[in-house]
Amino acid sequence: MPFNHYSTRPPQASFDSATISDLVARLNERIAGEVRFDTGSRALYATDGSNYRQVPIGVVIPVTTEDVIDTVALCHAHRLPVLSRGGGTSLAGQCCNTAVVMDMSKYLNKIVSLDPESKTAEVQPGVVLDWLRDEAEKHHLTFAPDPSTHNHNTLGGMIGNNSCGVHSIMGGRTEDNVLEMDVLTYDGVRMNVGPTSDEELKTIIAAGGRRGEIYRGLRELRDRYAKLIRERMPKIPRRVSGFNLDELLPENGFNVARALVGTEGTCVTVLGAKLRLVDSPPERVLMVLGYPSVYEAGDHILEIMAFNPTALEGIDQGLVDDMRREGMHEKELQLLPEGHGWLLVEFGGWSSGEALEKAESALKQLRKHANPPHVGICKDKNQVESIWKIRKSGLGATSHVPGQPLTWPGWEDAAVSPDRVGAYLRDFQQLLNRYEYRGDLYGHFGQGCIHVRINFDLDSKEGVAKYRGFTEDAAKLVVEHRGSLSGEHGDGQSRGELLNIMYGEEMVEAFRRFKRIWDPDGKMNPGKVVDPYPRDAYLRVKGMTGPDTGVATFFKYPADQGNFTQATLRCVGVGECRKITSGTMCPSYMATREEKHSTRGRAHMLFEMLKGDIIKDGWKSRSVREALDLCLSCKACKHECPVNVDMATYKAEFLHHYYQQRRRPLNAYLFGHIDRVARWGMSWPGLFNFATQNSLLSRLGKTFLGVAPQRKLPELADQSLSGWFRKRNASKNAVSEVVLWPDTFNNYFSPEVGKAAVDILEAAGYRINLPPDNICCGRPLYEYGFLETAGKRLKNILASLNPAVRRGVPIVGLEPACVSVFRDELRELLPGDDDARRLSENVYTLNEFLHKHARHFPIPKLPKRALAHMHCNHKAVLGTESDRALLDAMDLECTILDAGCCGMAGSFGYHKEKYQVSLKAGERILLPAVRQSDNETLIISDGYSCREQIKQQTGRQALHTSQVIRMALNR
Repeated sequence: MPFNHYSTRPPQASFDSATISDLVARLNERIAGEVRFDTGSRALYATDGSNYRQVPIGVVIPVTTEDVIDTVALCHAHRLPVLSRGGGTSLAGQCCNTAVVMDMSKYLNKIVSLDPESKTAEVQPGVVLDWLRDEAEKHHLTFAPDPSTHNHNTLGGMIGNNSCGVHSIMGGRTEDNVLEMDVLTYDGVRMNVGPTSDEELKTIIAAGGRRGEIYRGLRELRDRYAKLIRERMPKIPRRVSGFNLDELLPENGFNVARALVGTEGTCVTVLGAKLRLVDSPPERVLMVLGYPSVYEAGDHILEIMAFNPTALEGIDQGLVDDMRREGMHEKELQLLPEGHGWLLVEFGGWSSGEALEKAESALKQLRKHANPPHVGICKDKNQVESIWKIRKSGLGATSHVPGQPLTWPGWEDAAVSPDRVGAYLRDFQQLLNRYEYRGDLYGHFGQGCIHVRINFDLDSKEGVAKYRGFTEDAAKLVVEHRGSLSGEHGDGQSRGELLNIMYGEEMVEAFRRFKRIWDPDGKMNPGKVVDPYPRDAYLRVKGMTGPDTGVATFFKYPADQGNFTQATLRCVGVGECRKITSGTMCPSYMATREEKHSTRGRAHMLFEMLKGDIIKDGWKSRSVREALDLCLSCKACKHECPVNVDMATYKAEFLHHYYQQRRRPLNAYLFGHIDRVARWGMSWPGLFNFATQNSLLSRLGKTFLGVAPQRKLPELADQSLSGWFRKRNASKNAVSEVVLWPDTFNNYFSPEVGKAAVDILEAAGYRINLPPDNICCGRPLYEYGFLETAGKRLKNILASLNPAVRRGVPIVGLEPACVSVFRDELRELLPGDDDARRLSENVYTLNEFLHKHARHFPIPKLPKRALAHMHCNHKAVLGTESDRALLDAMDLECTILDAGCCGMAGSFGYHKEKYQVSLKAGERILLPAVRQSDNETLIISDGYSCREQIKQQTGRQALHTSQVIRMALNR
């Protein structure tokens, strides 16, 4: 129902189905964009990075600015609310509402212009911050605000929330860096807004019309509340709460653009913006200061700020302790100087000498203290990056601490004046203690912004009441320190109710009037900031966190107390899986730019499946199946996601249940049981290869099996590795024993890899055994949900390998995907099994084994150029330290690509409907890099599927590391 009376909270709306159906029909007629009002899409956008969940009316993905204008016009005609959304990372509930959601990130993401002379840029709202920063850095410029989500958040979202970040010290909040904006009102008025002179203001008002009415209203609002605005708005660097009414004051140039920054989509839709860029010194040095506690660290902020750093961040002992509990950044933590509270102080310069000189000058002054802090100065870029990882991992390190309750946002970014940081932290810790809450303290101390996630109970009635009491007391505390409820993330629903504590009712009424001027119908992201929904309404975890919320599963989820529901809550919505320029996570999102094909989107869909009020068919849901379909099971999310979401495991779990009463497609049996197919084929390899390689038979077979016609099916070797091994004469010089694992791919399709490994291990003095039975690890089974079969395989493997493992005989594997089964799935399925633990701890890749155990073996030299691509499971589960060390030891001039996933991913790239995604993943970096390398450059990849993708798309034959080492041995 519509609402216009802003002195009461708007009720949760419900809308007539006929109205919505008519809207959908008209949208499909008028816009070029994508119109998605299906159940799955609505579930997908029901939450953001906050504690809240509101199912949208529908989702529109606009392709053009005209699509946005038409969408808003049609929503206005149908009296339906609208919500603009960028990266969906908001922590206060701004990006979820019962509204028509417009996702600006997929198409409206162009940098319109960048002028280094005027230091300005014009952008569309969906531009990712790092895309702008990367372009600006070519001219030693940057956009100063840089939240931790900088590699995937959008500038439209930053404008909505008035975002800040680590380097806001260099140029202020987003508000301070917006010059002009192109905006659209709910009733269809498009205008360019910015600073407005008195003459311009008079002209606009005199011209009349809706624009004149708006500007007249703004002038009257300013005149009425000017004294109050000057009195009540805190003069601190990070005042983000409330609307920026101070920008309308004469001394601030009646800047309408900056007044609209931070309104969180409640007043206008942002169509574009002109932004200010600032100088970005290219060289950085990091000074780390260790204090007895985080409170003493907070006491010295003004002193450090006097040295003009480019960043000043703080972390406490609790954050470090939690990282150690989780085994995070163990090497990086060793770089911290002595202390229990730390300041990370970055100095920038136009040369490394200038940056270092600034740091040393600051250090000289600090040493004059009677009790100077412990100091470490890092000028090595790798060390600097390592220490920044500690600070950037704050959210991941504090949300799912082993043995501790889950933590949540809700009071995560309050800000005070930098000179009050120490005092505020002491008082805030006392408040936490009084409520028996815990939370690690860290944040942008240089500007007084404190981050913390707190173990609120947002499920029980008592827990929610306690949360409400705490946040009210916390608001009063921050006001006592003359601070702001929010210093970065905005008010949304989390803090909207508390604005009267910070500003008083009269100022809150001014905020209401400001919104009403722009949005008299109350349809722009209703229920946020002013007249908000209660901060305990629409909590997404309600009914989802108790001990009785678990469902029967095949995997055991030991990191989530055996509770699959809790596993789906592991995703906190930060959206790191939406990055597209580096890393591996998430290859299908990189290829499609679709929220449902991101790790976050899939986790949200699984959560909604368990919630059950929108997705009602549980494990049988086709919407969830569709979202999981393009997951490549690369496991990069388990490594790169800040909270280690393991989507490959969740996908296998879902498919196990999904197919319990459905028949799998035929190709699932072919690829899932490839070991059986290959073993059968080895009885008549010539016949098998004729059937798969003959053009006519192959074409018919691929059509029948749903294989992409562009793909060449793999060819069996003439002889398997195990067959060859049984007939050969073993080395007589062995002094130690090792078991070589003959995985399906290197046993039947590329035994030359295994033969090379045998030569290397024997040269290193090892007697080699193969398992007595040809048992597949079962890796392909997980991709199709054959979990019962996979579980039986692992138990058979344990029985087969136990005698060797209990004698301490190492197991060496050649295929990273298979080795990762023993390190990962084995423990997930049998977490309390001692034999499983022993095997997991005693299995190695060849490179790991040579690096860690065969230290007596001199690594042979091979002075050649090489291009190396690491298998996804290798990077995510096994780690690549040994591989990098081995390649260095060989004197290879080797470039290790940050290429993400090759796109083949086992059988993924063979499927007809997945071929294009497979190709896009490979063409992002890997395949072009291979094509650009000369024929003398070795192409190295240990993954069989990676080598196949390279071979089929470039014609180049990639080598396993074992083949490269043997090549060096035979020089």
